[in-house]
Amino acid sequence: MDGSRMAGILAALFAAFVWSLNFVIPFVIGDYTVFDFALLRFGISGLAGLGFLIIKIDAVRQLSPRDWLITAWLAFIGYVGYFLMVTGAAIYAGPVIAAALLGLVPIVLAVVGNIREGSVPWRSLSIPLMLVALGLLFVNWNNFAALAATNDDSLWVGMSLAVGAVALWTWFAVINQAALANRPGMDSKIWTALTLFGGGLEMLAFFPVGAAAGLFELPRLGASWDRASNLYLWGGSLAILASIGGVWAWNVAARKLPISLAAQLIVSETAFGAVFGLAAYGRWPTLAEACGIVTLIAGVVSAIHVFHRPPVAVDDVVGVRRTGRGDLGTHFLDGVRPVPKARNVPSPSSRPGRVHR
Repeated sequence: MDGSRMAGILAALFAAFVWSLNFVIPFVIGDYTVFDFALLRFGISGLAGLGFLIIKIDAVRQLSPRDWLITAWLAFIGYVGYFLMVTGAAIYAGPVIAAALLGLVPIVLAVVGNIREGSVPWRSLSIPLMLVALGLLFVNWNNFAALAATNDDSLWVGMSLAVGAVALWTWFAVINQAALANRPGMDSKIWTALTLFGGGLEMLAFFPVGAAAGLFELPRLGASWDRASNLYLWGGSLAILASIGGVWAWNVAARKLPISLAAQLIVSETAFGAVFGLAAYGRWPTLAEACGIVTLIAGVVSAIHVFHRPPVAVDDVVGVRRTGRGDLGTHFLDGVRPVPKARNVPSPSSRPGRVHR
C-alpha cells in the first residue's frame, strides 16, 4: 500500500475516533443542553479558524468569493443544519433510535461515492457493504425492536429528521470532496479554517433564535466556572479534537481516498461510539452488540483490502469520467462548470479523494 493511501486511511480513522467522542457529551455536561455545548464548541473552533486565516492572510487574499461561498455552504449543511437535524431527531425519536438510523450514513455514502467514481466493481464492494449493514443491524437490534413496539407518532417526525441528517451528511461529503478535487492547489488547513469559521458564525447567528425558543440553558444557569466547568472543558476539548482535528483529518482523507472507501472507514465511528456509550452506561455489551462491533470492524478491514488490490489499467476516458467532475451540488455557487481535464490524470491509487463534516 502506497504512503498516500495509508495516510488517508489513518486520517479517516482518526476523524471517526474523535467524532465518536460526541456520544458521551450528554453524560458529562450536567444541566446544560447540547445546544449550549454546540455554541461553545463551534464558537471556539470558529475563533481558531479565524485566527489561522489571519496568520495566513497572504494566502487568504488569493481566495475567490466562490471559495468563501462554498465553505460557508459546507459549514451550514455539515455543521448547523446537520446538528439541528440530529438534535431534532433525538428529541422526537430518542437518541437511541436516531443513532440507529444515522448508522445508515456509511452505506449511503459508499453507494453514492461508487456510483460517482466507479472506484471498484460492485461485486467487490458488496461484501464490505453487507458486513457493515449486518454490523449496524446487530449493534442497533434493541433500538429497532423498541421502534417496532411503539405507536408514538412523534417517532415518525424524529425518523424523518434522522433521514434528513443522513441526506445532509452525504451531500456534505460529496460536495466537499468534489470541491477539494477541483482545487488541487488548495491547502487543506486553509479549507478547514474557512469551514470552521463559517460554522462558528452560523452557530452564533442561530443563538438568538434558539434562546428565544428556550433551547439554551446558559442564560438561565449562568456561565460561571463553578457551574459550567464541564461544559467548558468538554466544549474546548472537542472543539480542538473533533471540530479542528477531525475536520482537517477528514479533508486530508478526502484528497487521498475514493469516497466509497472513506465511507467504509467512517463506519468505525459507530464502533468507537458503541464502546464509549457502553463505558458511559457502565456495562458490558450484549451478545448482539459484541457481534455487531466485530462485524463492523470486519467490514472496515475488508473494504481496505478491496481498495488495496493492485489497480487495473484505466484509459483516459475513464480518467476524465472519474476526475473531471465539478463541485457536485455547488456549481450554482460557482457560476460555471469546471472543464474536465483529460491529461495528466492521476492513477486510481493516487487520485485525490470529501470531505465532514
